[in-house]
This record gives sequence, structure tokens and C-alpha cells, in this order.
Amino acid sequence: MAGYTDSAFRLLCRENGADVVYTEMTSADALHYNAKKTLEMLKFNKKEKPIVCQLFGKNPATFPRACQIVEKSGFSGIDINFGCPARKVVKHGGGVTLMRDLDLCYKIIDITIKSTKLPVSVKIRKSIGKTTCLDFLKKMQDLKIKAVMIHGRTYEKPFVDEIDYKIIKQARKYFKGIIIANGGIDSPAQAALTLKKTKADGLGLARGLFGRPWLFQDIKNSVETIHELSLQNISQIKKNAIRHAELLYKTKGKKGMFEIRKHLIFYTKGLPNIKQWRDKLVRVESIAEIKKIFNHIEKNYGQMEK
Repeated sequence: MAGYTDSAFRLLCRENGADVVYTEMTSADALHYNAKKTLEMLKFNKKEKPIVCQLFGKNPATFPRACQIVEKSGFSGIDINFGCPARKVVKHGGGVTLMRDLDLCYKIIDITIKSTKLPVSVKIRKSIGKTTCLDFLKKMQDLKIKAVMIHGRTYEKPFVDEIDYKIIKQARKYFKGIIIANGGIDSPAQAALTLKKTKADGLGLARGLFGRPWLFQDIKNSVETIHELSLQNISQIKKNAIRHAELLYKTKGKKGMFEIRKHLIFYTKGLPNIKQWRDKLVRVESIAEIKKIFNHIEKNYGQMEK
């Protein structure tokens, strides 16, 4: 979710029913050395709370200073990422590759817990090579980890593998805290299936939110995604896309108008006869342009319904 879950997106998710939001992955090393760009990433709106800062890194020595900065910034908790399969993270020995060295994982979690009063959680993946999430949790049993988010796919097939619900359910044998199931949740039906098969305490949503931040509320209301579009759907898309743009402009100014373009592609995915409008949306420079284009889309779809 790097490059997507900035303050604007998190606030939009909270407005749409998210119980807790997470920051983008934040380098513990960069915080330790007071990297200006990384420190900027820690800024958030109070309305985003509860908000958890997601840290990554492979050097235990940089985590104490990072924890101090996160705690002082007013976050609700700290999450350590041991599950990210992104190439640029894996290349430097971070994310899911750390699961290959459980002793190092233990040191990172232990020093983090000792360095903060905030609750500490971790994110892990089903497996990497022969090391599974169960091996990980068994190793960490004596640490006071408050919650664990488990992605049910392997490192080797991070986004296309079948979700292993069984192994998430088995995690209860080694972990008594909050278990959050993650992976492939893109509809209320999938959410219900995941909870039923894993017996998890909650769900972690990620890529299924692209262009659909209202998925949180749909799941809570058990509203199935309607495949046949209607004016009501178009209105919801329009409302959230414009709100998203407004939040990005408020937090990032003109830069936000460039960043909204990638989100607009997701918001309009699957809409009929959308190509001409998407070509315009990827070049927008103002909220006024976005509103004008969506008014045309809404009007065009209304004519199609008649």
C-alpha cells in the first residue's frame, strides 16, 4: 500500500467506517537518523485516530529512537512489518525476508516493546520458504505482542496464491492476542468467508480498497457489491473521488492533484464507455476539473439507463 495510504486516504477510510488505520511502511533507520522526508510521513489528522505507525527495518539498534519519535508524534500504536513482499523492501533484507531469521525478528520486537508505552503489533505472512507464520508465532510466544495481522499467502506467490485460511486459524494455538486476517478481501462475501474460516478477531483490508474506500462500511452493513452499475453507484464513486481529491489538496497542495490521478483510475475502473473520461482524469490539475468530468460521467450514465 506504499504510495497510497497517506493522510488523505486514511482519513477517507475512517470516514467510510475503518476502525483503525495504518501508515505507509516507515523506515526505522530513517527515523533514527532524522530523515526529513520520513519525518514528514508521520504527520496525520487527529480525526484519523486510532492510527498505527507501521515500521520496518532489519537493525534492532534503530528501533528505540524510532519508537520515541512515533510515540511523541501521538500515534495510537506501533506495527512492525515482517510481511511485505515488495521488491525494493526485500532487496534490502526487510519485510518478509526477516522471517528467515526468527532470532533477529525476536530482537527487533523485544527492543521495540521495551522502548515504548504504545501497544506493539506485527504483520507477518503465511510463509517464506520453509518458515511459516506458526514458526514465527511459536518463537515469539513470551513477547507481549498485542495483535498480529496474518496475510494468508506465501512470499513466493504474494498476490495470486490461494488464501490459506487454515493456517490463520491454527495461529490461535501460539498466539492469544488479537488475530487479524488479511489477504484477498475485496467484498462483504469474502470478508464473511474469511472470518468464518479463520475465526479471526478482525480483518485487514488493503488492495481491495483501491477505488472503493466505502468497502469498510459495506462489510459492516453486509452490503454485497452490485455488479450492475446504477446511478446510485456512480454517485457514491463521484462523492468519494471528489472528497479524496479535496483531502489530498488540503494536505499536499498542487502535488496532491498529481497524486489523485492514480486513484481516479481505480475509482472509474469498470464503468461503461469510460475511456475518453479516464484520458482526461489522468491529466487533471484541479478539483474543479474532477467535478466537471464526474458530472459528465454521471449525466452520460443517466442517459444510458433511460
